[in-house]
Amino acid sequence: MFQSHLFISGIVQGVSFRFFIKSNAKKLGLTGWVRNTEDEGVEAVFCGEKKKIEEMISLCRKGPFLAIVKHVGFDWEEPENFQDFTIR
Repeated sequence: MFQSHLFISGIVQGVSFRFFIKSNAKKLGLTGWVRNTEDEGVEAVFCGEKKKIEEMISLCRKGPFLAIVKHVGFDWEEPENFQDFTIR
């Protein structure tokens, strides 16, 4: 079990980015959460298989149709025990 904490910047609010992340995380069997940040970015935590998290990070670099992703930063963390994937 692995966990990654992401910070995504660019035009990522108001373009359904959080719903895009939640939908894809659930398809990949990941748990964790996603939320908007005060600096107009998006923050997310993914917990699950390393390969699936890496696939999710790649999806975040593209984002949904209207998003313009400028940067995706992430760190690996000690995994927490999330039951589901939620939007905060």
